[in-house]
Amino acid sequence: MYDSNLKAKWDYENSIAYAKEIAEEEGLKKGMEKGEYKKALDIALEMKKDGLPIAQISKFTKLSVQEIEKL
Repeated sequence: MYDSNLKAKWDYENSIAYAKEIAEEEGLKKGMEKGEYKKALDIALEMKKDGLPIAQISKFTKLSVQEIEKL
């Protein structure tokens, strides 16, 4: 009985550790995506200030024309 309780405890702890690892990876991935998007917006804003055509800005930053027009 002690062994089965110990095994159940280890299984639970491993499940929790695995869930934390997956959550951390997902959080990191989302953070990276947000950072890349923010960087694209910053670049697009600078390009727009320099008078570059919106179509060209969209091509280089991969942002939509609507997103660039809102800047």
